[in-house]
Amino acid sequence: MSSLPPAAEDLFLRPRSVLLERIVEWTIRSSAFVVIAALVLIFVFVGKEALPILTSSAVHEEVDLVRMVAPLESGGFSWQPVSTVPKYSLLPLFLGTLKVTLVALLFAIPVALGAAIFTSEFAPQGIREVLKPVVELLAGIPSVVVGFFALMVLATWLQDAFGLLLRLNAITAGLGLAVAVIPIVYTVAEDALTAVPQVFRDGSFALGANRWQTAWRVVLPAAMPGVFAACVLGAGRAFGETMIVLMSSGNAPTVSLDPTESFRSFSATIAAELGEAVHGGPHYHVLFFLGAFLFVVTFGLNLAGHWYVGRLRDKMQGKSRLASRGGGR
Repeated sequence: MSSLPPAAEDLFLRPRSVLLERIVEWTIRSSAFVVIAALVLIFVFVGKEALPILTSSAVHEEVDLVRMVAPLESGGFSWQPVSTVPKYSLLPLFLGTLKVTLVALLFAIPVALGAAIFTSEFAPQGIREVLKPVVELLAGIPSVVVGFFALMVLATWLQDAFGLLLRLNAITAGLGLAVAVIPIVYTVAEDALTAVPQVFRDGSFALGANRWQTAWRVVLPAAMPGVFAACVLGAGRAFGETMIVLMSSGNAPTVSLDPTESFRSFSATIAAELGEAVHGGPHYHVLFFLGAFLFVVTFGLNLAGHWYVGRLRDKMQGKSRLASRGGGR
């Protein structure tokens, strides 16, 4: 038992609690600054190694930006960095990245949004408590495991089922990539749907709508900013994924939009070739240029998504204010 009166004991303990509060506050702020600093340093490093593509005359003897985006003198586009005459056309890699991203999103977004709507609006409480953690556990599966499954099981099954000429193609890689995208889209979308106020649902039920009509016409539009943000995050994840695509794409830099053909993506090219590229050589700097391009595209995609989500949120808040004013009258 303390012999000090309560007021004196408060004065004695207050400096200690203030100090603890300041330490916790400093730790949280430091963590945020460390993350930002790490991101900036990564971008600076990648940009520094990619800069010779624009400034180095030695690199320009083998490659320049015009030849990377224009057809070759012999006709067509080709990625052959280790041939006698190196060729660095970016179109095959861009089309491959675009194909696998679109296939993954076309499969992952409907499945993830459907699961999120079911979990938020229709599933009983017991099923909801089991379903959400199980789906989120998919995000913890290593990419190499998903890629190995797509390579050994999914590719063979798709070829036997649909008679595909090539086992490793954009469909196989896209379906494997969708396994990694679904948990991200599902988690963010389900949180957005759950955050919609219950009064929205009660008002819809009071007007005679059933649960499906309420979910589709009331809850989903109200949660659209969060749902759109989930789709943008999923697109960024699909665009930059490496190991799944590397193992199940066939790694053939072809200029084709056919999803049943093998392809090669930007990220898979960096992973496959960076370890063998001569440090400081043209091939080395081109690969870092691809990394910088991926960084800029992903950052721009997230920035555009954030801007559009803000517009949607402002628009919906404006409608809510107008509705409340009309109701007040």
